[in-house]
Amino acid sequence: MSTDIKNYYICEAKNFRISMANHKSAIKRIRQTKTRNAKNRLQHKTTRNAIKTLKETSSMKEAEKLFTNVSSLLDKLAKNNVIHKNKSANLKSKLSKHVNGLKAVKKSKPKAKAKSS
Repeated sequence: MSTDIKNYYICEAKNFRISMANHKSAIKRIRQTKTRNAKNRLQHKTTRNAIKTLKETSSMKEAEKLFTNVSSLLDKLAKNNVIHKNKSANLKSKLSKHVNGLKAVKKSKPKAKAKSS
């Protein structure tokens, strides 16, 4: 067995750890886990940023567009078990209340009185 397989190194976030994987399949699993972890972290961070922009939005039209995108992202995260499905549902519920609140504010503005002749 080659020395590459015996001494396979993994760089973790805070410390440098040696992984003593003795099989090719174990080394492959480590590579796959690292790749999947990076992909999941990117998707999760992207979704969190989208939620943040949606919460800061005060325009009704923009909020509706962002809400459809954010709900789609949340569904994908829940499908891939990055977040729990109930957390996804709770976030979508809160965000829909926010968007509906923007609609209520938009409608409640006073209208100009009609001229009566």
